[in-house]
Amino acid sequence: MTSVRQWAARLIWAMLAWALAIAAGGARADDIALDPAHGEVDLARRVSVLVDDGRSLSLEAAKAAFARGEGAPAEPARGGELNFGYRAADIWLHFSVAAAAPDDARWLLEVGFPSLDRVEFHAFGPGGEAHQVAGDRIAFHARPWQHRSPVFPLPQLAPGERLEVYVKVASEGSLTVPLRLWTQTALGARDQRAYSEDALYFGMLTALALYNLLLWVALREQVFLRYVGFVASLAVGFAGQTGAGGEFLWPAWPTWSHLSFPVGMALTGFFGTLFTRSFLDTRNTVPRLDRCLAVAAWVFLAAVAAHLVVGYRFAAMLTSLAGIGFAPIAALAGVRGAVRGHPGARVFLLAWALLLVGVVVMAMRNFGWLPTVWLTTHAMQIGSALEMLLLSFAMADRINVMRREREAARQALVDTLQEAGQRLEQRVAERTAELQAANRRLRDNELALQQLAFHDPLTGLYNRVMLEERIRHAMLRADRQDTQLAVLLLDLDGFKAVNDGYGHAVGDAVLAAAATRMKAQVRASDTVARLGGDEFVVVLEPFSGEDQAVRVAAKLVAALAEPVVESGVAHQIGASIGIALYPADGRDVDQLILAADRAMYRVKAAGKGGWRRNSPEQAAHPAGLRP
Repeated sequence: MTSVRQWAARLIWAMLAWALAIAAGGARADDIALDPAHGEVDLARRVSVLVDDGRSLSLEAAKAAFARGEGAPAEPARGGELNFGYRAADIWLHFSVAAAAPDDARWLLEVGFPSLDRVEFHAFGPGGEAHQVAGDRIAFHARPWQHRSPVFPLPQLAPGERLEVYVKVASEGSLTVPLRLWTQTALGARDQRAYSEDALYFGMLTALALYNLLLWVALREQVFLRYVGFVASLAVGFAGQTGAGGEFLWPAWPTWSHLSFPVGMALTGFFGTLFTRSFLDTRNTVPRLDRCLAVAAWVFLAAVAAHLVVGYRFAAMLTSLAGIGFAPIAALAGVRGAVRGHPGARVFLLAWALLLVGVVVMAMRNFGWLPTVWLTTHAMQIGSALEMLLLSFAMADRINVMRREREAARQALVDTLQEAGQRLEQRVAERTAELQAANRRLRDNELALQQLAFHDPLTGLYNRVMLEERIRHAMLRADRQDTQLAVLLLDLDGFKAVNDGYGHAVGDAVLAAAATRMKAQVRASDTVARLGGDEFVVVLEPFSGEDQAVRVAAKLVAALAEPVVESGVAHQIGASIGIALYPADGRDVDQLILAADRAMYRVKAAGKGGWRRNSPEQAAHPAGLRP
């Protein structure tokens, strides 16, 4: 009996020691294993959720609540995403990850809903705490990862190390929280598809808006202008929803990035009601429904104002509810128009029904009544794209009717119109000639302004503004092609004595001659610019190596050492050149020029008339190498 008890005691102590070892460190059973073979990890069912309705929990309080087991397991919608609808609360999420094997992949946490106001990321691991903030209220350049959605890089983990992650989500709009872990490669591949879809969709919006704008200019029919307003507002709304606006159009305006989606959608509803009333002529065909549409328009307009006065959440909910109410009214107006034989009403009804279905689906998804899946997330884009294609036929039918009516009127007044047409042609010809002349003057002025803006007026070389732009583009090309770039900063030796002794006119002539000689020593692809005074910069691109920079520097020193004859006097100048290489000596324009400047002043200190690479062990002179 004693032996059995001893063995039982040993077994209990062994299990206790094992449990304590697990608690002290290393991976746990509920940790999410980071495996680079699987580039994406859906976290919807693997996180704990804590809803802070009072919006008062600090990070430490939230950690303590999770430690006490107060966090509830996530309950994603049927589509697999977390959606808390319109709710005045902070959402805390917790999960842990562990590195199961050596992993060089860069792991990223994406909260894939760009219109969330603020997302805080806290990670606790072997390296301490990592804290980052993103969201549509954060300027794009200030986000921890340059991405339209809140994306946070996870600290690198060695095998067996683990990371505790806490995420706080706060938003006045729909609290949709799609959580995924990605490798950088997998996220980039997914983004390529997303950008392609966005480019196709926004291209269609742009084409439709421009086409109808041209129709309005030609026909002066309000229906086309209202449709342009509808399409433009839709583009603004979707640019805000998808994060494309915050990334490409207004990256430095986080307040507008925050409001663009709901304001754009409210304006879309406003212009949509105006378009429906104009296209179907509801004031004459269905006056009762016309009054309902007028009320809907005012509600949408009130929702726009509510974003500035009342608050985001109320205004966004008002917009969604107005969209749900507007859908059946517009559909019923289309049915009544089709029954009464209104031109294009049937096609309008089908097209508008597709769009309104998308509006309803999106609004119901915002409230959490439908799951967040690809179809519900892009429902309005899909519906609006189909609506564009079908509605273009309805607009074409309307144009054909208008053309026939105008043809009948034209036949009745053919003689008068012909006479007026001849006068108009004459005026158009005169006006065209005036415009052509004005355009020529504008082009000449523009070329002159460009010359002044980007070139040095004395030497004709690029000025500092254009130099910095050329260097930036050259650095981008060097990064893409994995090559280098050389920047040579040249200061004329002896120029001050010439300028002070013989006057500024002679000094200017010497500078112009020096500029001509410098251009003669470099290739057409290279850049020669005047930095200011007697300082010049030469940018070598494409660049084959440091030997090329040495050869060019030697040629420049030799060419500028030849006397410059001006007004019968030979003026002796020289050149001291500092060389900097990209990316070894700097990653931006200022760093490269500063590195070359330091090297040039070392040449000055060593006796002038030579060149020096931006490193203490390399230097050269026309007469040969010197330390």
